[in-house]
Amino acid sequence: MSNLFSKIYPTSFGVNHQKPHPKSSAIRCCNDEYSKVQHKSTELNGWVSSFPEKNLVLSYPGIVKPPRPKRIILVRHGQSEGNVDESVYTRVADPKVGLTEKGVEEAEECGRKMREIIEKNGGDDWKVYFYVSPYKRGIETLRNLAKSFERSRIAGVREEPRLREQDFGNFQDKEQMKIEKAVRARYGRFFYRFPNGESAADVYDRITGFRETLRSDIDIGRFQPPVEQFEGLHNMSNGGMIVMERGYGGRYCLSVHHTREELQKFGMTDEMLIDQEWQKTAKPGELNYDCLITGPSYFTHFDDEEEKDFEL
Repeated sequence: MSNLFSKIYPTSFGVNHQKPHPKSSAIRCCNDEYSKVQHKSTELNGWVSSFPEKNLVLSYPGIVKPPRPKRIILVRHGQSEGNVDESVYTRVADPKVGLTEKGVEEAEECGRKMREIIEKNGGDDWKVYFYVSPYKRGIETLRNLAKSFERSRIAGVREEPRLREQDFGNFQDKEQMKIEKAVRARYGRFFYRFPNGESAADVYDRITGFRETLRSDIDIGRFQPPVEQFEGLHNMSNGGMIVMERGYGGRYCLSVHHTREELQKFGMTDEMLIDQEWQKTAKPGELNYDCLITGPSYFTHFDDEEEKDFEL
């Protein structure tokens, strides 16, 4: 589950329409559609007036892009019933597994930490927008962490099915899952697909689709790490979060907010950390031709060329 400063209308807000007098005649012109859009932007029960940037979204497409969020915060749900007792998955559908009391406390603490992160930079002109998994534990995590944000600070929320956890099958057999996870360890975590479930590659595919949606909404840029990197990354703790923040050049990276030690604990290699440091000052669209994880590491003939150039 993540939150970010996106500029999209929540569907729960209705639009007040005025009906024309039956005998009145309307003069239509090429700007009618634009007028309707502007009319809507001022008639959402006063809601839009408190978010003037909404008018940018409702205006003609392509004129002005919504502002990019300062940071994107990825949050793991609080402790769930399944984290405490895996046998829960044998009798409760995965989407219906909720939080424990400890999980509720973790979510509330996460919300307080998020508020602190946002307010550290100073300034009072900010709002949060939430994207949340439809799974019960995701919704419950959102509701409890959001207690740290009053209504005026919440721009909206969107339930996003692509943010759900990896599917391990339907009602799971506990002993069979032990066997499947042992097979996955031999086969490789990224490409192994659980019977009636997903592989990590399947999850990557749907999350990539969600990322492309975000790119069109807020232009977050592109970062495409090699598959082998995912094998060494660790899960966040329950109620934990990882923060992507805009660097000095306007590009999102992890090293703006997190220390080197924190990222190493997350499972990032030295090569990945070097790339994150480059991302901190890079501009959107800029390429790192010397990146050890996305460039020369794929090729074997560069050393030969360098030796020939040295001989010359």
